[in-house]
Amino acid sequence: MDALKKILGIVWIGLALAAAYFGIFNFGLPKLSTGKQEDLVFGIIILFVLTPLIVAGLAIFGWYALKGEYDNRKL
Repeated sequence: MDALKKILGIVWIGLALAAAYFGIFNFGLPKLSTGKQEDLVFGIIILFVLTPLIVAGLAIFGWYALKGEYDNRKL
């Protein structure tokens, strides 16, 4: 089970990279380039608030899983 947690740590880090890509290039930047005010506000929120929170959360969770912080041996 501990090996599965380490493998899933890599998966979580991969999901963080995918979330960063989609958050920046598919959701954030296209909204900034439309020129509409409501799209500009949404793009700023996506780029500077939501994407860093999501990416940081997934990456930290994956890093801890990869390092073995969630292993049963440490209890």
